[in-house]
Amino acid sequence: MKKVIGILTSGGDSPGMNAAVRAVVRTALYYGHKVYGIYKGYHGMIHGYIKELTSRDVGGIINKGGTILFTARSKEFLTKEGRKKAYENLKSYGINALVVIGGDGSFRGLYDLITEFKIQGIGVPGTIDNDLYGTDYTIGFDTAVNTALDAIDKIRDTATSHTRLFIVEVMGRHAGYIAAYTGIGGGAEDILIPETITDIEKVCKKLEEGHKKGKKSSILVVAEGDEAGGAFEIKKKIEKYVDWEVRVTVLGHIQRGGSPTALDRYIATRMGYEAVLAIRRGETNKMVGIVNNKPVLTPLKDTWTKKKPIDKVLPKLVEIMAT
Repeated sequence: MKKVIGILTSGGDSPGMNAAVRAVVRTALYYGHKVYGIYKGYHGMIHGYIKELTSRDVGGIINKGGTILFTARSKEFLTKEGRKKAYENLKSYGINALVVIGGDGSFRGLYDLITEFKIQGIGVPGTIDNDLYGTDYTIGFDTAVNTALDAIDKIRDTATSHTRLFIVEVMGRHAGYIAAYTGIGGGAEDILIPETITDIEKVCKKLEEGHKKGKKSSILVVAEGDEAGGAFEIKKKIEKYVDWEVRVTVLGHIQRGGSPTALDRYIATRMGYEAVLAIRRGETNKMVGIVNNKPVLTPLKDTWTKKKPIDKVLPKLVEIMAT
């Protein structure tokens, strides 16, 4: 059967999604398949925002952040009736395979569609959080880290000028990858992440020791999902132990924007290419990932039911480098 591939981006946007879209479209066309872009994610699938794509439609987008296919949440797709409507729209265009670029919520939607209507589907991990089991890196993670790192380098200048402690909050509701990599790259005094228990007294003792050694500035990087709270809550707790100025910077959605790094462009391109090859081999209900620089396929359900462990050496690296 000739493959007619639908492609969509769903959930939070991440830098490199456009590179993945480009790779899927051009690989599919290279092998003689039709490709349809589904705009605004599952919402667009339900409402028929679908258009055939050519190679020229994806020209000049590899360096652009965001997603040319747009993204949206869809409460209706959470219902079986909504998914049936979406499937009927796919059938009307002859679409018999899907590539979904997104995170765990997007993959749950794809899993339900595959289970209920037997359509072929492959997931491509697009999330800055890097929290999906089955891949070393997700699309957008490297760019988000570099964006946060650039901000921390600038914050360090003003922190040193005023001899202040800055608490920098980065994204990561359930995973501390951005905080860990940014903290190491930015020379932070500590990182506070969901994967480890935060001891505020211990953190403050470490900060005071650094102060006594003559440190002119201190930076804590906190993931928004740390169990001790976000940056403002942690500031209140720290101020009970220290008598010097504490400032907070919440980087927020700036981490999702911007031109993707070379690494994100590469992994997005490779994953998009591998997704089409997987469809051609008859694979379904799996996510394309890259592990040890090699493409792998992981069952979709594993990507959210299995926990991706953070390397235990990362907090230790921060501790040693901050002495």
